[in-house]
Amino acid sequence: MTSTSPSPSLYASRDFRLLLAGQTTSQLGAQVSAVALPLLAVVALHATPFEVGLLGAASTIAFAVLGLPAGAWVDRVRRRPLLVAADVARALLLATIPLAALLGLLSMGQLLLVSLLAGVARVFFDVGYRSYLPAVIGRDRVLAGNSSLEFVRASGQVAGPALGGVLVSLMGAASVLLVQAGTFAVSALCLLGIRAHEDAPGRSGAGGTRAPGAAPGGVSGAAAASARGAAATAGGRRMRADIAEGLTFVFRSRVLRATALASALSNFSFAIASAVNMVFLSRTLGLSPAMIGIVIAVGSVTVMIGAGFTTRLARAVGPVRIVWLSLAVTAPLSLLGAFAQPGWWTLLIVLGIAAGEFGQIVYAITQVSVRQQVCPDRILGRVNATMQVVVMGLFPLGAILGGLLGDAIGPRWTLIVAGALLLACPVVLWTALRGARDVADLPEAPLSA
Repeated sequence: MTSTSPSPSLYASRDFRLLLAGQTTSQLGAQVSAVALPLLAVVALHATPFEVGLLGAASTIAFAVLGLPAGAWVDRVRRRPLLVAADVARALLLATIPLAALLGLLSMGQLLLVSLLAGVARVFFDVGYRSYLPAVIGRDRVLAGNSSLEFVRASGQVAGPALGGVLVSLMGAASVLLVQAGTFAVSALCLLGIRAHEDAPGRSGAGGTRAPGAAPGGVSGAAAASARGAAATAGGRRMRADIAEGLTFVFRSRVLRATALASALSNFSFAIASAVNMVFLSRTLGLSPAMIGIVIAVGSVTVMIGAGFTTRLARAVGPVRIVWLSLAVTAPLSLLGAFAQPGWWTLLIVLGIAAGEFGQIVYAITQVSVRQQVCPDRILGRVNATMQVVVMGLFPLGAILGGLLGDAIGPRWTLIVAGALLLACPVVLWTALRGARDVADLPEAPLSA
């Protein structure tokens, strides 16, 4: 049986402290720039709502396009250098924005390009980061590690937007993005300081390998070109085979298949609700912008609480059982928000958001921790990428559907539809995880390491 109690050496570990410090700065900076970048587009460049929407799409489209190849690539290389490169790339990309603003050259095209390329770097970082964590702290402590890191992320959600608004007022939106670039640089330095040994990948990548049968030297130009072509073709076949292996691993595993389906359904429900949330809060409930901010902040605070208590909850009820139980308890409460009315009944939306955010963070931490323990390291990057693509791929469709439903049946009934979809998530999980309390109780992964 795998112990889920937090090891005293987790925070005593210099490597984990460095990892935590890097994520603290980068997550806070990311939340600050989430305010600064749209404000820069609207205030400085007079962007239309459509252009601001394009800015958001540019930063996330890489997940759908590059998610699966990124997973295959992450499993071919050591992960720490890849994470450092992603942080450095994002720092340099963001630094070009205040420089262009200073020179009077800033344009919407540049913002879109920076968002797109930074999104590509984020895909590689997110996939590699989840795959690198076990190498830093060990598989037996990933639950405690994920809880700590998610608490940091949640703290950034609470403090970041407010700090971003203040900094934009004091420094200007373009200068604030230089702060975000600095946080990525700090994250890269922290990663460089980690000394934990990382095993070499199971197979060498396409680069640096010699085509089968190629002579070490003295080959003709035509022969060398032919060898390079054969190597590229073989590399393409390997890439497709690697991607297929990751997909097969997920969808043949009852546990991973269930968590992928539940996560996708949960994200789809969130996307539907996100399309009408602001309309419901502002027009249906008559809340002021300040009150809307307070309501959303309450949700962020419960994310922090959930992240802080996840390890204890998992220890109390079981690290596998908590995966489905967290949603079974909170999903019905989150549906209460759809029945809020103006006046004191507005508290129902506060309760709904708080319960939903609490359940989602506990679920997110525990299901990722289970995945990191049941999946062999050599394929973990591809598995993480597959899960990410499955979950993120439905978000644009859900947002469009939410908008259509909002026009057709109104915001309240759209939220009820979204809440009903969320109720199905714990059922999906229970069918695969029932009877299991700990990871040792789960069936073995379908592929060997």
